[in-house]
Amino acid sequence: MSDLTWLLIKNNNSFLVKRNGVQFSAERGNLTNLNSHKYSGLANKKVIGVTEAPDKKGIIISKKKNRAPFGKIASSTYETTHTKGIRRAARSFTNEYTRAGYRPDLRKEALARISAVYQSQKPVKVHAKKSGRRHATKVSTKSN
Repeated sequence: MSDLTWLLIKNNNSFLVKRNGVQFSAERGNLTNLNSHKYSGLANKKVIGVTEAPDKKGIIISKKKNRAPFGKIASSTYETTHTKGIRRAARSFTNEYTRAGYRPDLRKEALARISAVYQSQKPVKVHAKKSGRRHATKVSTKSN
């Protein structure tokens, strides 16, 4: 079933973005945003999605339920929110999904996405302007 779905949506769907000869996909559940069967959130039965929490503090990891009713998209996903930090979220994800056998092939991509989302939430450090003798501009004082 997923192969047929992929054949139907791989060239034409509303999430497809074509730029500079590369095809990207903006669909939910696509960890790398590449238009490929492996990462597709539409064509696969088991889908993992990593998104930013609405309050910009933490992440939401979602997966498709196994016996979800067809056409009921809102009730077909199971979501967990992680707000305690990148290491705890990564460990929780690994234990809950990949070690349990739910798409272990997407472990590396999901951990990279978790890391990227947490890095984007860090505040930007503002460094003080350096002053002092070492950092002052040198002015030549030659007199003839």
